[in-house]
Amino acid sequence: MTAVDDRGSSRRTGGDLLVEVLWALGVDAAFGVVSVHNLPLVDALTHQLRWVPTRSEAAAVNAADGYARVRRGPGCAVTSTGTGAANAAGALVEALTAGSPVLHVTGQIPTEYLGRGRGVIHETRDQLGLLQACSVSAETVGVPVPHASAGQSATPAASGAAAAMFERASRRLQQHPQGPVSLEWPIDLQYIEPGAFEPDTDGTGPCMPGAPEVPVPDEGALDRAAELIAAADRPLVWAGGGAVGTSTQIGNLLRQTGAGLFTSNAGRGVLAETDERVIGNFAASAAGAELLGQADLLISVGTHFRSNETRSYRLAIPQMHVQIDIDRVAVGRVYPADIGIVGDAGIVLDALNQRLAGSGPPPQPSWRAAITAARDHCRAQLRRDIGPYSKICDIMASVLSDGAPRVRDITIPNSSWGNRLLPIIDPATNVVPRGGGIGQAVGMSIGAAIARPTEPTMVMIGDGGLAPQLGELATLAQENLPVTVVVFDDGGYGVLRNTQDRHLGRRSGVDLLAPDLASVAQAFDLGYSDALTPDDFAPAFEAAVNTRGPQLIRVDCKELGPMPVPFVPPVEMPTADR
Repeated sequence: MTAVDDRGSSRRTGGDLLVEVLWALGVDAAFGVVSVHNLPLVDALTHQLRWVPTRSEAAAVNAADGYARVRRGPGCAVTSTGTGAANAAGALVEALTAGSPVLHVTGQIPTEYLGRGRGVIHETRDQLGLLQACSVSAETVGVPVPHASAGQSATPAASGAAAAMFERASRRLQQHPQGPVSLEWPIDLQYIEPGAFEPDTDGTGPCMPGAPEVPVPDEGALDRAAELIAAADRPLVWAGGGAVGTSTQIGNLLRQTGAGLFTSNAGRGVLAETDERVIGNFAASAAGAELLGQADLLISVGTHFRSNETRSYRLAIPQMHVQIDIDRVAVGRVYPADIGIVGDAGIVLDALNQRLAGSGPPPQPSWRAAITAARDHCRAQLRRDIGPYSKICDIMASVLSDGAPRVRDITIPNSSWGNRLLPIIDPATNVVPRGGGIGQAVGMSIGAAIARPTEPTMVMIGDGGLAPQLGELATLAQENLPVTVVVFDDGGYGVLRNTQDRHLGRRSGVDLLAPDLASVAQAFDLGYSDALTPDDFAPAFEAAVNTRGPQLIRVDCKELGPMPVPFVPPVEMPTADR
């Protein structure tokens, strides 16, 4: 917002510049916590865009992350200095893991005190170093780097540099590898009138140092890969987050080759999971591993082959492997690649499909039958393993539209069946912490709901995961967001409880005292229901979703009963004889 000085005349501040940047990026909301070190920014965002006041800096970044994933574009979080920036660090790591383009703008102490260690309020040592560790890039607005050697004061040149830094940051947000871009902004420079923001419209402007250009795929590698794929009788495709947005190309590849499709958790919905060719996020299951053992070729597209999806890298893949990734370092990093193709997934798949057109015999019916059988077996076995929770899953799937965001925390119901059985049709609705950290889903749901306001947003979370973000229920209420929070209450950290029961034989730190959730909902003026059985859950969930306002449903896991097969996460547990 344009400030008014002592003489009554109006002038632009850094807040106006930030608003202009967000307009250019197509961002219509920002999330954060107000502070003495970001007042001009929050003032402008409140009066010119939508400012969403979260209750913690971590939730602000989570919300911007959820917004970015659902909108398939940048999100914005604004935090305070020192402790405030540090509070955001864990959520920045999640956005970095997920490759989520979040513009994180945090305050900084006045330039004249930078690096002096005088104990200025909110001062911390090497805040920029912290941000660089959690972001794909980080800079100090208006101050040369490194800035910690001596104090510096604001200058006209520094004020003019702010617009240029934001121009670079805007470009970096849209380049690969994507992730959060952080800018720390000394408070004195936020009040100085910034230069004009002139976004690059033709893609020819300078990029931030170290930002790689999108590589052009090697024609020879494309030719060799097409020959190998055409000769395969039993091919499979494994799609990760890097394949999202290539549904047409993936579909054409499956049609031409007769391949089935595995996905990572991040790649869910790259092709609608109702498609019979989609086996899904089941590669590490018994039936999935068996099908991989029968295949003669794997085509992997934009996946990291994460440890929990590959039995800690012990899952066997077919002998022949064609790997497609935009990151050159990823090729062959986990599994050897006979042919590696570095480039944008959509461009590479288009080139391969053109080469494969009419190049080989029609897909084998027997292989298609094996794919269908594996798909059906994976789902049937999981239903048997989770018992009464299969009905909960079916109810969610029947009530939620294809476009409703499904925001899921790291909790037993999500890790066992939410990440596999709850159908994903639109990949933008697949919002889950990919780094495996609990307690982020409520924050993510705030951004998801604002990004897609015409759809109800659902949150799956445990009582342990809800505790760190209880305050964000106030944000849901204040913003009157159409979010239904489903809390699976098992009295603590169920995933770790099961792990300790299986591997250690005793429990430590997993049983937690939780608040009475009915009282919590009343305190925050949320709708509330208890569900002891699937028959209780069905009307409660449908009514909550249809209110299009903030709702809380508690599922009593003890009353619902245990899963026939307790879920234990697929992580390494070293033993004394190893």
